[in-house]
Amino acid sequence: MRFLAKVHVTLKPGVLDPQGKAVGGALRNLGYAQVGEVRIGKYIEVTLEAESQELAQAQVREMAQRLLANPVLENYRVEVVPAP
Repeated sequence: MRFLAKVHVTLKPGVLDPQGKAVGGALRNLGYAQVGEVRIGKYIEVTLEAESQELAQAQVREMAQRLLANPVLENYRVEVVPAP
């Protein structure tokens, strides 16, 4: 069966995020005074074949742990759904 995995990677709390700080400042300069902290992350889509959704989830978690995220600095969240 074919699945689509959606991987969201974000910096852990307390890790400096200069890109997020720059975007937050730019949004406030554009007049969005209500904007507080901005944190930048990344979104990755992986399509894969697996026997079940649970196996696909386990495989993508391993991929995230080994390559897609830096577990020292980043958190990740994986969502697996049947591919359209």
